[in-house]
Amino acid sequence: MTASLPALGRRAVLLAAALALAGCSSIAPKPAATDIHVMTSGGFTAAYNDLRPGFEKASGRAVKTAYGASMGNASDSIPSRLGRGEPADVVILARPALDALVAEGKVVPGSQVDLVRSTIGFAVKKGAPKPDIGTVDALRRTLIAAPSIAYSASASGTYYETELLRNLGIEAQVKPKSKRILSERVGTVVARGDAALGLQQVSELLPIEGIDYVGPLPAEVQRVTVFSAGVATGSKQPEAARELIRYLNSPAAAPTIAKTGLEPITAR
Repeated sequence: MTASLPALGRRAVLLAAALALAGCSSIAPKPAATDIHVMTSGGFTAAYNDLRPGFEKASGRAVKTAYGASMGNASDSIPSRLGRGEPADVVILARPALDALVAEGKVVPGSQVDLVRSTIGFAVKKGAPKPDIGTVDALRRTLIAAPSIAYSASASGTYYETELLRNLGIEAQVKPKSKRILSERVGTVVARGDAALGLQQVSELLPIEGIDYVGPLPAEVQRVTVFSAGVATGSKQPEAARELIRYLNSPAAAPTIAKTGLEPITAR
């Protein structure tokens, strides 16, 4: 009887140790925040790139980004990426294209939030003479005189090739010397000297080295594009997606957005 007491004591010690370990495992540290995936079109890219690090620091989440046009069938356009099933939690693109994705079941209905208003402008190669585009008549003369013109395959380019030239009455003269640019910034094409004049969203022209920004389209023929964010229906992190959208739409983000040539639309 007395010989069994030490054994009982040893078993009690082992049981207490096991319980202690079990208790420790039940309060293990929380796992790191999960990455979220964003697809953004060019119009909002400069502002997004400036704002993303602040969100990552505040939220503890890494943000993975894919870039592409709002529309079109280029392999890296946002509709093409979503069609291939690439991961996405947040998509940021021109509002009409975003609404089309809602209709296709690729973005959650009601999740759309307008972020910015964007205007269209022109650029020339750095050091080249800046043409006059200050009035509609001056713009018409400039487009007729330009030896070559580059325009985007997204919202601004769609407006240029389907409405602007026709409304100016110069489609037959100017469209044959105009080049639609896929999967590249128009400003980069102009900087290389592959086009004398380039048209794109102002926010996409300003960051490009090797060009001079000429100015916006005249008010009478300007096309303002609203870029908006929405939550992808395939999102694995929908609450984190909404958190990011609120951050991009916050008054605190507005000064950073404005620096990139966009007009912020902040939550009220």
